[in-house]
Amino acid sequence: MRHFAQRESHKLRNKSVAVLDIRSSEVCAAVAERGVNNTFIIKSKYTCSYDGYADGELLDIASFTSAVKKVVGNTVAASGEKFTRFYVGIPDEFLKVCVTEGGIALNPPQKVKPAHIHAVAESAQPSGENGWSVVERSPVYYSLSDKRRVIDPEGCFTESLRARISWFLCKNSFAGCVVEAFKSFGQMRLKFVPSSLAQSCYLIAPAQRDNLAVLLDIGYISSSLSVSCGNGVVYSRAFSVGTGHIAAFLMDELEIPYEVALQFMSRINLNAKDGFSSFTEVRYGDMLYSYSSSALRELIREGLDGICDLAVECMSGYTERDITGKTLYLTGEGAKAVRGTPEHISVRLGCPVNVVCPHVPYYDKPKFSSLFSLLDAALGDN
Repeated sequence: MRHFAQRESHKLRNKSVAVLDIRSSEVCAAVAERGVNNTFIIKSKYTCSYDGYADGELLDIASFTSAVKKVVGNTVAASGEKFTRFYVGIPDEFLKVCVTEGGIALNPPQKVKPAHIHAVAESAQPSGENGWSVVERSPVYYSLSDKRRVIDPEGCFTESLRARISWFLCKNSFAGCVVEAFKSFGQMRLKFVPSSLAQSCYLIAPAQRDNLAVLLDIGYISSSLSVSCGNGVVYSRAFSVGTGHIAAFLMDELEIPYEVALQFMSRINLNAKDGFSSFTEVRYGDMLYSYSSSALRELIREGLDGICDLAVECMSGYTERDITGKTLYLTGEGAKAVRGTPEHISVRLGCPVNVVCPHVPYYDKPKFSSLFSLLDAALGDN
């Protein structure tokens, strides 16, 4: 099994892949192929909003099914191609990460072959869990008999091979909803891709992952925090709070329409220094809403603090190593929903914050991170 960081993209030149990215407020299907220098050529893309998910459940299955059918049908039709396989990103709300260790002896000592790597994975299989199924595995690292740790042991000479492997279990009820939504497209094979794994491998450099990397993905209804190491994810946890909840908080506190709250968020800069004499205005319908910019900043900071508190709670759940003060990689549509968000999170959590996003013209925004991470994983899969 090849994994995302071990790509042989030259074998896949000019071969298109089709993906479905599932976020907590919208789904997006895209067809793309690999361009030169590992770039992307987007051949078609379609996005549709739906009711979303929270607390490990789709809020409205009918809304989800309808949105998936619409984006998949429109995207495939626009591409002019036929597909028998679709790559589907699994949000952390529907994932569990299990890290195991296993190993085999090689007698006599010899070069590691793919069969040996497979045997190590088989020896590290996690025990089954009711209602969940393994959809992917990825090595954190392999250990050789001379104590060296490597990412790809194939071809290495050793008398034993051990591995630490992260396994990704998907909630069966969610997978079933996805399969049901694709039924109208005939015999379509679905390849489930853990979003946290795809994003870690695409957005964060291997050197940073080798020494643990913490990724915070702030979504609209749901957010997640994951810790990656090597080619694997060693910890992942989702929490059902996002920027949509900050807008709802503004709506309740100021007694304004939700749409007005969203517009205020887009116009406020948390780093601004203007005083109480400065006002921010939003016109909605026949009404003009005007509030102190300073007061709006304080309310938004309070909403962001709620997300920060949950992120800290998630971090405390990872007890294997101390990640206090480590650089936090920030992405998702909430990373820049309000100007000054990264700086506020950095101060609030007491750590450097690095916003990560695709290095793709027109798509170099954190809200596209999960989509392009999924495309990268699909194009690297052989």
